Amino acid sequence: MPGIDKLPIEETLEDSPQTRSLLGVFEEDATAISNYMNQLYQAMHRIYDAQNELSAATHLTSKLLKEYEKQRFPLGGDDEVMSSTLQQFSKVIDELSSCHAVLSTQLADAMMFPITQFKERDLKEILTLKEVFQIASNDHDAAINRYSRLSKKRENDKVKYEVTEDVYTSRKKQHQTMMHYFCALNTLQYKKKIALLEPLLGYMQAQISFFKMGSENLNDQLEEFLTNIGTSVQNVRREMDSDVETMQQTIEDLEVASDPLYVPDPDPTKFPVNRNLTRKAGYLNARNKTGLVSSTWDRQFYFTQGGNLMSQARGDVAGGLAMDIDNCSVMAVDCEDRRYCFQITSFDGKKSSILQAESKKDHEEWICTINNISKQIYLTENPEEIAARVNQSALEAVTPSPSFQQRHESLRPAGQSRPLTARTSSSGSIASESTNLAALSLDSLVAPDTPIQFDIISPVCEDQPGQAKASGQGGRRTNPFGESGGGTRSETEDSILHQLFIVRFLGSMEVKSDDNPDVVYETMRQILAARAIHNIFRMTESHLLVSCDCLKLIDPQTQVTRLMFPLPSVVLYATHQENKRLFGFVLRTSGGRSESNLSSVCYIFESNNEGEKICDSVGLAKQIALHAELDLEEQSRLIAASSRPNQASSEGQFVVLSSSQSEESDLGEEGKKRESEA
Repeated sequence: MPGIDKLPIEETLEDSPQTRSLLGVFEEDATAISNYMNQLYQAMHRIYDAQNELSAATHLTSKLLKEYEKQRFPLGGDDEVMSSTLQQFSKVIDELSSCHAVLSTQLADAMMFPITQFKERDLKEILTLKEVFQIASNDHDAAINRYSRLSKKRENDKVKYEVTEDVYTSRKKQHQTMMHYFCALNTLQYKKKIALLEPLLGYMQAQISFFKMGSENLNDQLEEFLTNIGTSVQNVRREMDSDVETMQQTIEDLEVASDPLYVPDPDPTKFPVNRNLTRKAGYLNARNKTGLVSSTWDRQFYFTQGGNLMSQARGDVAGGLAMDIDNCSVMAVDCEDRRYCFQITSFDGKKSSILQAESKKDHEEWICTINNISKQIYLTENPEEIAARVNQSALEAVTPSPSFQQRHESLRPAGQSRPLTARTSSSGSIASESTNLAALSLDSLVAPDTPIQFDIISPVCEDQPGQAKASGQGGRRTNPFGESGGGTRSETEDSILHQLFIVRFLGSMEVKSDDNPDVVYETMRQILAARAIHNIFRMTESHLLVSCDCLKLIDPQTQVTRLMFPLPSVVLYATHQENKRLFGFVLRTSGGRSESNLSSVCYIFESNNEGEKICDSVGLAKQIALHAELDLEEQSRLIAASSRPNQASSEGQFVVLSSSQSEESDLGEEGKKRESEA
């Protein structure tokens, strides 16, 4: 090969300085070749490693694409089109993975093997010969030095022979080593060219073979498939861009619209309360008692589901039942230093929860929603429309209509009518006048401009009729602290009838008539309407004790008597026609707003579905008081009879009683019979 410099092997024995100088040039060239080949080897080894990694990664990708149809994505669903497309890609990539594996093998054989052989064999041989030549050259120099120091005057044949033999051996060794070293250096000039070209040739041939295999696999059919997939990707991208633009616009609109809602208690004039809801959801703080006087508040997400109130903690998958709110009662309460609190009490009164809303609007909406659900409006076909109609009726309830009869008839269900009948009467004239009473105006039933009392306020003094204050037993003074005289308590304890009921006071107002149950119904309607209009949801819970002497409202916690109603003064009582939880009675007292000395006040209560039982107990107490002359056996029979179910009409239960014992005695046996029927 022309242009190749060589070391003169013939001049190795002479070992002239020029030869040594030329040898230094060749050694420097060998060192440069060694350094360069090491770098080239590292670069080619990286190609080989990368190709192996690419082959393994391609194979893994194909394997994962095949397993896509076995995956269960929470939001992915069963997309058959995507699964089939990925299966097609998996087949193509699997074929490419095989091609990459073949390319890795070819690179190992045609590229890495030649350069590795040159690096591990030829370059190491040069280094080894260089070390051996250096040792032989040093030994020869030492032998020549000893030979030069032989003494001329004292020649010793033995020593001379040894030194001469040593020179011979070292020179021969140097000459032989130098010739092989020169030969290896001359050969290196050829091998370096081979070591450079063979790996590159193998690399290019392997790549050409790889691309030929790829060209065979990537046919026209695959190109059409890739074109279709590219079109689908572009369509998805355009749809995504359109959706992102819509979402961005929605975000901007919501940011503008929600700015007032960032305030925890928004302005009620801008965001009015919706009282027609039958479903609601949101975060509330629930009070949990941790001791007798201590409690903690937990923030949870509450939502209504049918007739149930559900709660769900953050992070929970589903909510749990917090309370059954069918036929429940809800009212606003004052709770320590917390605002916007309300209490929900189950229909049986055994379970109650105190919750706190974030704002006044949420507070009122939660109360209205639970109140609507309690009335089971959600079971109708159009619950919100029915709730709006009920609330509209409540708003119109405070507007006086031409007559009570028109309002009463408008509230009745279609095809139903309720005859106005009186159970008992002192003179028998009430039954004949009941028809005329139905046509009277509102002023004939309820006193005009009568204020409604929504909370229990104990009167200063209640005088029982027919009894003098001087006797010390007729007057009972009740103060806000619930103090009562000992005489009245002893009379109550001696009574044969003791029945206790849980009731909630709704309100009371003065009425002008106390001889027809329509008075109680009209009072119920007005009080409920006024509560709805003025957002009064709080109710005072008490225990109603029915005895033969009086009716007592007792505080359930302190057992202090709040109010006492003498039984002879209770002249009328009735339950609601449809809602049996509502009942009321009319109390005839002295010193009212009317011109006469007697006035009548109607008290309305809510119970736990025990309105009829309470009316039965009051009727039984009136009968026992009326038949006080009967013996103990007859009184026990009356109590046993009261425990049997009563035949109540669909229009409710009511009774009309006289106010004086003398009138009751004038009734005779006929009046007693009618009272027993009541």
